[in-house]
Amino acid sequence: MNLARTIHFDESDMNVFHRPARTGEWAISGGFEFSNWSEADLTGKARQAFSNGWFGLETFGRATFVAVTQVEEAEVEELIDGLAQHFVAIYGAPSVEAARTVAADEVAHMRDLCDDHAPNTLLIVHRELTEAGVREQFRMIEADAAGLEQFAIHGEVE
Repeated sequence: MNLARTIHFDESDMNVFHRPARTGEWAISGGFEFSNWSEADLTGKARQAFSNGWFGLETFGRATFVAVTQVEEAEVEELIDGLAQHFVAIYGAPSVEAARTVAADEVAHMRDLCDDHAPNTLLIVHRELTEAGVREQFRMIEADAAGLEQFAIHGEVE
């Protein structure tokens, strides 16, 4: 089973998001954060997070790119628990138990998005505000096309 981890090619995320995600943290779309937003909310760094920010599940920050990678079931359960706690603490969910179902759905949506792609496939999200709410579109860049070898070093450094 696959999920996505944040990836940075440069320092730009540190400058464009109020709270940037750390490199390598598990991520989901995080479009729920914008469910009650209007055009008036879409300014500056908030607009950048809305337009193309993935939601990191450790820092609850944003990143522009994520890469598909394998995840273990035990890790998924921990991520769901952490997201449910975040829903209680930040969004006022009545309990972790009540929030866990929604958190599980958010993680499942991301797993479904990632499961059709090979490891190291890059994912990009684009959001727009419509009359019906937030519309998300996803773009995939296969690992071969992304040229990750230009940016990533694999193995051990001695």
